[in-house]
Amino acid sequence: QVQLVESGGGMAQPGGSLRLSCAASGINFSRHTMRWYRQTPGKQREWVAEIDRDLKTKYPNSVVGRFTMSRDNAKMTVDLQMNNLKPDDTAVYYCNVPFPRDYWGQGTQVTVSS
Repeated sequence: QVQLVESGGGMAQPGGSLRLSCAASGINFSRHTMRWYRQTPGKQREWVAEIDRDLKTKYPNSVVGRFTMSRDNAKMTVDLQMNNLKPDDTAVYYCNVPFPRDYWGQGTQVTVSS
């Protein structure tokens, strides 16, 4: 049974930083691309970061240069370091593994406000 558990959300001021973590179980972790998404009420879930099995990362323009995704295969975790946070980054952040089907964590709230 695949499980993804996010942690590390909270509140930050604009320009601040937060680090999210996702612990995975039930998958052959090192073989899988992992992703982070975020969602705000009334909007579609938005992809914000990806790391593949070769440690290659991808980001959308909205977060490039501010967010950094990393993985620790021994611990079966992925992290998302978020710097220079903006109010538009406020959302529930979800960890995802897209294969063999989409699996999601329960989400963790990030609020950026002064």
